Amino acid sequence: MKEDRSPSKLIPLTEWHKHHEWPPLGGLRHLVFFAKDNGFDKVTRRVGRRVLLDERAFFEWVEAQNAQP
Repeated sequence: MKEDRSPSKLIPLTEWHKHHEWPPLGGLRHLVFFAKDNGFDKVTRRVGRRVLLDERAFFEWVEAQNAQP
């Protein structure tokens, strides 16, 4: 299988709902707050005070959560 090396889309946390219905903003903020504990730090990118979400990394994180027993 060929891996896609194109840059992933970075979406500001507050604009996630414009691109995807789930999870809601409150759920995302919860995930970001506990990012070190739940592994969500692989999804977040910080630029100053702004929190951006790596779209591809988010869906990879979701799949990894499903794979855990």
